[in-house]
Amino acid sequence: MGRNYWMVSTTLDDFEVTRDRGYSIFGMGSKYRRRAQRMQPDDRMLLYVRQLRKWTGVVSITSGYFEDRTPIWKPQTRGEDYRYRVKIRPEIVLGEEDYIDALQLAPRMEYLKRWLPELWPLAFFDTLHLIPQRDFSLIEGEMKRNIRNRRSHNRQSRN
Repeated sequence: MGRNYWMVSTTLDDFEVTRDRGYSIFGMGSKYRRRAQRMQPDDRMLLYVRQLRKWTGVVSITSGYFEDRTPIWKPQTRGEDYRYRVKIRPEIVLGEEDYIDALQLAPRMEYLKRWLPELWPLAFFDTLHLIPQRDFSLIEGEMKRNIRNRRSHNRQSRN
């Protein structure tokens, strides 16, 4: 297991770009330089899509951070270039039907205890979060359960 557990809260457009690139790289804006510097190989990262309010997968970080200004993602603010980057490797990639609904699971997160229950989505407005291992394991466990249930359902459908 990794040293740190991260959650990325991204737009649907940026998630699709990352997915279409095979979950091989992740970029952060200039305000996240310090957090990017903390990222190390074997750290783990949850992928969360704000518009969907769903977790879509887990990746492992495979490099330290580096700077690169090559345009990849669609900036939300003028002049942003997501220059602080890490290489990543997919660990769990969910199909759309198996995405984890944050409306169901987020209220159980330790990370959100200081937020009013009805305002928890505001906690995920920022792009990059360092979260407790317990929260990471809770969400990752649900992902694995969804995958097992899908496989079991598919086997039963074929019989």
